[in-house]
Amino acid sequence: MVSSQDYSICPVKLQERPPKRKAPGDSAPREKQSKLAKEHNISAREEREIKEAFALFAEPMDGEKEGVIPTKDVRRAMIALGIPPSKPELKEFLEILDPDDEGHACYEPFVAICALKLHAKHDDESASAEVDEAFRLFTGGGGGDGDGDGPLTLAHLKRVAMTLKQDVDEQLLKDMILEANGGAGVGRGVARDEFEDVMRRAGAWK
Repeated sequence: MVSSQDYSICPVKLQERPPKRKAPGDSAPREKQSKLAKEHNISAREEREIKEAFALFAEPMDGEKEGVIPTKDVRRAMIALGIPPSKPELKEFLEILDPDDEGHACYEPFVAICALKLHAKHDDESASAEVDEAFRLFTGGGGGDGDGDGPLTLAHLKRVAMTLKQDVDEQLLKDMILEANGGAGVGRGVARDEFEDVMRRAGAWK
């Protein structure tokens, strides 16, 4: 026969049995930056991706832990990373990677040029976000279709001029639109890419 004392103990044991669950991702170790990654100001993840792209085309060579990559495959490796070089860039990179024209490149210089391209890509993305924000400010948060993709119109420019308390002649505003859209018509307005081109020419972004 089980005593009443035994029944009072069992519920406590059952409550203590289930282990406490950790939130997803709590136990995932963070990747540690290598000295090379720190030197080129890239994250551990970015270096890992560079190493994986390098390894796709790498060939073994004595004295080179990661092997070497044929210079003919440098462009393909960079495309795999999502940072394809232009023809002038590729020519410059190959001169850096293979100054003696031996037909191959080592890992560390490859990381260096990929880091340069990654930084340039991040800068472009940052500038693009700034252009988007400025375009939304001009269009009052959205274009003609209400989703932010519509053109910058004459009405938008008039509103901006009024907000800034600037007395700008309407014809001047029309001329600005025509200059920006290549004479396509005042009614068509200025598309986002045309707005960016004007702002870059004006020196707002490089």
